[in-house]
Formats: sequence, structure tokens, C-alpha cells
Amino acid sequence: MKYFHEKIEEKWQQYWAENQTFAASNDSDKPKYYVLDMFPYPSGAGLHVGHPLGYIASDIVARFKRHKGFNVLHPQGYDSFGLPAEQYAIQTGQHPEKTTRENIARYREQLDKIGLSFDWSREVRTSNPDYYKHTQWIFIQLFNSWYNKETDKAEDISTLISNFEMGGNTNVNAVCDDNVAIFFPNEWNAFSEEEKQKILLQYRLTYLAETEVNWCPALGTVLANDEIINGVSERGGHTVIRKKMTQWSMRISAYAERLLQGLETIDWSESIKESQRNWIGKSVGATVKFTVPSKDNHPQATIEVFTTRPDTIFGVTFMTLAPEHELVSQITTDEQNAAVESYVEATTKRSERERMADVKTISGVFTGAYAEHPFTKALIPIWIGDYVLAGYGTGAVMAVPAGDERDYAFANFFNGQNGMPEIKNIFNKDISEAAFGNKEGFELLNSDFLNGLGYKAATKKIIEELENIHHGKGKTNYRLRDAVFSRQRYWGEPFPVYYVNGMPQMIDSKYLPIILPEVEKYLPTEDGQPPLGNATDWAWDSINNKIVSNELVTLSAAEGLSSNGVYPLELNTMPGWAGSSWYWMRYMDAHNDAEFSSQEALQYWESVDLYIGGSEHATGHLLYSRFWNKFLKDMGYAPTEEPFKKLINQGMILGMSAFVYRSEDSKKLYSKGLIGTEKVHPIHVDLAVINDITNELDIEAFKNHPLYTDYKNAEFILENGKYIVGREVEKMSKSKYNVVNPDDICNNYGADTLRLYEMFLGPLEQAKPWNTAGITGVSGFLKKLWRLYFDDNTGLNVSDDEPTAEMYKSLHKTIKKVTEDIENFSFNTSVSQFMICVNELAALKCNHRKILEPLSIVISPYAPHIAEELWSQLSHESRSFGTISTVPFPIVNEKYLMESEKEYPVSFNGKMRFTIKLPLDLSPKQIEEIVMADERTIKQLDGKTPNKVIIVPGKVINLVG
Repeated sequence: MKYFHEKIEEKWQQYWAENQTFAASNDSDKPKYYVLDMFPYPSGAGLHVGHPLGYIASDIVARFKRHKGFNVLHPQGYDSFGLPAEQYAIQTGQHPEKTTRENIARYREQLDKIGLSFDWSREVRTSNPDYYKHTQWIFIQLFNSWYNKETDKAEDISTLISNFEMGGNTNVNAVCDDNVAIFFPNEWNAFSEEEKQKILLQYRLTYLAETEVNWCPALGTVLANDEIINGVSERGGHTVIRKKMTQWSMRISAYAERLLQGLETIDWSESIKESQRNWIGKSVGATVKFTVPSKDNHPQATIEVFTTRPDTIFGVTFMTLAPEHELVSQITTDEQNAAVESYVEATTKRSERERMADVKTISGVFTGAYAEHPFTKALIPIWIGDYVLAGYGTGAVMAVPAGDERDYAFANFFNGQNGMPEIKNIFNKDISEAAFGNKEGFELLNSDFLNGLGYKAATKKIIEELENIHHGKGKTNYRLRDAVFSRQRYWGEPFPVYYVNGMPQMIDSKYLPIILPEVEKYLPTEDGQPPLGNATDWAWDSINNKIVSNELVTLSAAEGLSSNGVYPLELNTMPGWAGSSWYWMRYMDAHNDAEFSSQEALQYWESVDLYIGGSEHATGHLLYSRFWNKFLKDMGYAPTEEPFKKLINQGMILGMSAFVYRSEDSKKLYSKGLIGTEKVHPIHVDLAVINDITNELDIEAFKNHPLYTDYKNAEFILENGKYIVGREVEKMSKSKYNVVNPDDICNNYGADTLRLYEMFLGPLEQAKPWNTAGITGVSGFLKKLWRLYFDDNTGLNVSDDEPTAEMYKSLHKTIKKVTEDIENFSFNTSVSQFMICVNELAALKCNHRKILEPLSIVISPYAPHIAEELWSQLSHESRSFGTISTVPFPIVNEKYLMESEKEYPVSFNGKMRFTIKLPLDLSPKQIEEIVMADERTIKQLDGKTPNKVIIVPGKVINLVG
């Protein structure tokens, strides 16, 4: 019997599907283990060989844990709302749902082909109404909640209303909007319903507010920061500008400290933790208020800044506002108005990330206005500069050039211009060449009542004085801003929201889901409304609780109230991260229509034990998921504070791009080895027209390829009669034509070969290049493994004889190594050990059942198809284990690993001359006698007697003198 991977893999994939081999139970006596991959967005391109890397790793762990007696939940689904399907709909008119459904079918086919042990009975799709029904429900819970700083958790909004009714908001310690007006209980009780709703919006965990956003005119939507690369949209490379829009936002800032502290309790890489710490950006300092005196037609104003260095307040020589700061238009003088407007307009074309990353460019404009120093009352010029961000802190900074490098550079760059004073030194240090930014090793000068103090004493003193004069107070600040939650797209979750007199109202949960309506066009409307504005039936009948025609909306112009109870629905949709912020909990109870997951299921599975996915989600999905999990914990649903106990970020598999080299005039194409002094231009070549192992170009296929018709008549300059392409390691991408389809590898070599090879490439977390030429070695290994069990002519060739000690040793070395490697997620070294073991057993002519049976189990997590077939052929089909997947994993027996002999290096005056194998139980005297009698020793000594013989049993033998 020969090894035919096609038949074996098809057989077992069918068996697993028909028997639901990997279906997890919510009612099991076994210990639970939940292993999860970041679910994919189903793109039209399908998978390339880089995508399954994390899936294979998680599958190895899942299969290993089943062998170890765990009830394993290893589900899969699709993050199926997304911009690409919507863009395709705009271009073709095809509904995104159809595109998504077709793409999912392709993904499923590819995933099944790899032999991944997913529990497909729990599959979820975020774009299915039975899923986003629960996303809408969670949104409603967020809307109906506030964050109580006293209890440090979210609470139902009814408790806040009770506080307002009994004591107003004077004693309410909540996370809320800035500058909320103070009111007393009698005032609250006298407010109209609309006034109350407006106040509550300032406290709700999801709320409507005018927000500075990244607007992409070409895509007609708001983009998140992580959807923008180098100032343009990641999708399509379109211009992105900053503008203010009324948007739904999530008050993630309420959880800033808990998000920060929670990082200490989870097993994630330090780099990911540090990314989140930096994104949350905790700073301890003070707020300081600077008064802008009234002048001409400009009324008095107050600029509030947050600073981590209030001790340097006497070194303030100017202030800088973010160009988007609301006071800019109010305080700018007529003389400076044109320059300021021009600068503000230019700033809207740069994303926040771009501005944050650009530390070299210095730009700004003087507003013409001045602020009063809170202590000296000196007038301080007010500038605007794009290095200050409206959303971080207060959008204003007090500039202390003596103590801050960026302020120092700004002051020197504009030195001598109108509105830029000389730098004032407030330290007993030289600042002629650079600012002094240290917090230690100085005393303050020119700082009034702070003179002679250091950082700690001065900070304490200045905060006391600021509070005394009502110009500031101590404060802890966070860089983390509330997350914009609206998108002007069609293909996303509809909000369960309608509007009465402009105020948002939640649709009762029992009427969910609110299903996406049909539209004729997926573009914004002619008057600039989101795509849902094209829907004809998109209004809410609040009396009969159903969606009805827009034509039924007849609002009173004076009151915004409808006589028939029909009101307009929200036209925005939720962002791509909405459905992915809770999906791991849906897998726990995927078919529960009544709730997103039952308490029994949540309590059993608790949280994800192992999560595998890309590091690019560090400050997006991974942060939002933690936020939603903490909120659901506060509300009594999620059982744990953190969703993912351990996180592994898999590295990238890089593509091996191929190039041809064209001459300047495009008439010649030079083989790689013949590139001379003539200037040539490399052109990416589709891997389909080259031999991936020999790197030889198929010239005819190249000429006939639709991408290269311009070179049909070009002259090919060959080397030794062949055209050899150049190769270079790059990111695997369709645009570089270096994508390798896993289907091709599975068809040609088998899924087990693909699985082993991807693990063999290197450590899971590291980037590594794909090289198809290397896969033949792994394919050959599996054939060699097969031949341990089978004779090509006679079939199964397994003996029940007792194995030798060497056979046991080889097996148990492998059991130990593989067990340790899987537990430490070091999958690549296991593959090496498999190869060593099979080579050793082949050399020992091992065909012994007591060795080969456990060996098939040990290799099963990595190469499950061949392992299943070997187990089956070993007459296990009729036993209690019809499949190898839950057979107990072999336990290492250390007695087989104990060495009885040692190969000693024998040295003469420190130089090793030969080795000798001796039993480990010999005494030093016995070792000396054997070594001295050895012919090689006699030859080396040449009749001389050594002065000293040094013997360390089990280690070294050295003859000296």
C-alpha cells in the first residue's frame, strides 16, 4: 500500500463532517478548553498560504487538548460586514449579502481542505440578522447605562435618574461630558422630558455628540484611525480630511484605568500590552485655566490645559491650540484671520496619526490673541499648531520651551516673529543648546514662590496654589478617547434607534432585529445622507412597533412630533468592530435566539483560554473587545473581567516575489544573471508562469499572459538557454503576484504536508518567507512515516514483538519533546523531532506496534489525516475509539530516556584526540584503566607517562603532561 494523500484526506474530512467529531458540549464532566482564532473577513480573493498559519497552530493545540481529556471549544465564523463588499456593490450593483455569501462558501471550502478541527455547528456570521440582533441589543444596554466612579462600574441609567431626582447632580461622581451644568433636584424635576434626555446623553455610555472625525469624501464615510495609512484610506487610497459631524460614540474612556490595570492579569506579549498602554496614555498632572481677556468684539474666554509638568508654569512663554479647537475662531484677530483660516484648512487634510507621527515638521500660526498668566498676569501669545490634537487632553498646551523639546524647537523656529517671546530659563541648568526635560536633578529659578524647589515639592505646591485661586486642580488624564461608532455605509449593523424631535429613542428589544432595508443604490443620497437614506421603507411606527414607509413620517415643524407615531430611523450603521467586540461569547451558545448566550454557557466556558491572531489589531479589536467584555461583566452577563487569557500573535508568512528585468526601451528582458551596466526595471511576475523550484520563466506562458501583452515581441536575453527570474522576499499580496494558493499545495502534496511545512518554517510569532521548493522534504517525510507501517507490496506490516530499548528511547524522546513544544507553542521544533524519530526508527527497522501505535497519536495534532488512517489500519475501527482525535495522548516514561552509556571526549593537554563510549556506572579508576589500555592512548603518549589523569565521570577525560 502506497501513501495516497488525496484519498486519505477526503475520507477523513468526510468522516469528521458526518460524525461532527469536533462538536463541543456545553454539558461535560471534562475540564473545558476554549481555543479561538480571530475570525476572518471573507474577502473575494480567498485564502493564501499565509492565512492558515494561525489556524493550523490553534488546531494543533485544540487536537492536543482533546487527546489530553479536555472538552475543547474550537469554533469558527466570519466577520462578514465590511467595506470591500459594499464597494463591490457600488461598482456592480450586486447586493453585498450575495457577494459575502459566495466569498464565505469559498473560505469554507478552503478551510475544510486543510483539515481544521473547527466546531462548525457553532458558526456565526456578523452580517446575519440572527447575530446582529444581539449586537443591537448590546448597543441598547450601553445606551441605557452610565459609569459610576464611586462603584467603579457601569450601572443602569435608572439609578442615575434616581440620583438626579433626589439630589441633582452635585454629588454624582460619574464619567460624563466636560462642562456639564450643575442642577438641583427641584430643577431636574421641572425640566421637560426633552431637556432631561439631553442631560442624560451627557452621561450615557453610548451617546450622540459633535465629534472631530476622519471623513473620506470618495468613500462617503467616516474612517477609524486604523483604516487610514499615510494620510489616505486603506481601502482605495483616497484622501481623508478632518471634519466635525454628529456621530454616535462609545464612552470607552470610562474604562481607561480598568483597561490599563487588566493588562497585568493576562498572558499577552509585552509588545501588545505596551501598545495598549501607550494608546490609553495615562498621565498624572494638573489642569490649568488661562483667561483670554475681552478685546474689541471678542468676549472674554477661558483656555483650559492639562499638563504633566505644572511645576514649570512660570516658564510658559506662549500657548498653542489645536487648529480644530473651538476657541480658535472666537479669539483670532482680524489681522490674523486669513492666515489662521488657511492653516486650519490645510490641517484638515492630515489625519491625527500622521500629525502624531510627524515630529520633524514645525508649523503654526499666531492668532493675534493673548492669555493671562494665572499668577503673574503677564500676557502670553496664543498660537495654533498641528502638533496639538483637539481630542487629546483639552486640545491646548501651555508651552514651556525651557523644559520641552517640541516647545523649544517651535519657539526657536518662530523666534523673532510677531507673537513669539524669548525663551525663559526656569532651571539651574544650561538650556542654550536644548531644553531640560528631566524631572530630577534641578532647582527652579525665576519661578516666584517655587524658587529653589525640585519637581515633587514644586508640583505639590503649585497644585495647592492653583486650587486656592480657582485656576486649576490636580488631575489624572488619559490619551484614550471615546470611540466614534457611526459609519455612513450601507453594509453594517442598523442602529435600533428612531428620532423624536431630534432626540434618539431606543426600539424595544423584543422587536429586534432591525433588519437592513433594501436600497436601489449603495451610495450616499444626493443631499449627502448615508446610503440608508435611499431606503423607501425606513421609518418606525412607534405605536404598532414596526418598520413602515418613509412617506408616513409627518412631523410637526414646531415640535418635531408625529401625529401618527411614525418617526425617522437612524441612517448611519455601526462600524466594522461592533460585531467582533463580543463574538467569542456567541460561540458559547450560538443557537440561542432569546439571548446572546445563556448564563449556563457563559459560566461553563467563562473566557477564551488561547486566542491567536494578528498584532495589527492591538489598538482596535483587542481594545474594543476588552471594553465590551468589561461592560457586560458590570451588567451581570460576562463572567470574567478579561475575554482572552492568553494571546499569541502569529507572524507573517512572506511571499517570494519573482521579477523579470526590462530594458529602458522595453524591447529586451534580461535574465537575472545577465543584468549588466545597462539600466533595467524589475517587473513583478505572476508565479503561475515560472517554475517555483528552478526559478525558470515559462516564456510562452509569460507572453500569453494578459498582464504582459506589452512584451509579446520583446527579446529575451537568456543564460544557458534559460530565462531565470529574480526572487525577493516581500509581503504576500495580489498586487505583487506572489500569492500561493493553499489549495494547490493540498492538491499536489496534501493538507498534512501543508500543515507540517507551515509549522516547520520557524517560530509561530516570527515572520518567515514561503519557499515552495522546501515543501518536498516534508512530503518525503510523510511517505517515510507511512513506510514504517506499510510495505508497498504486502500492505500493513506491524509486529507485536517487544521493541528494543533504542526504539523505546526514540519514541519517548519524541513524546517528551512534542508535549513540551505544544505546551510552549514551539511548533517548529516538534516537526524537526518527528523527522529525527522517523529516521531513527527506520534505521532500527522498527515495525513494532508498541512504538508505532503511540507514534500515530503523537503526530495526530500536526498531521491528522495520515494519523487517522494509520490508527484505523491498526485495527481500531471496531474499538471504542473510532477516531484518533480523543485517544489519550501518550505519557513519557523517563526510564527510557536514562542514558546507560556516555561518549567521552578524550583530551591530551586540553586537545581532544578521540572519543570513547563507556558505561556510566564505571568508577574513575575503572575509566582510567580502560583509557590507558586503549591503543589510541598508547599511540598518543608514545611511551610517555602522563603527569596527571583528570576524569569527571559523565563529562570529560583529560591526560596532562
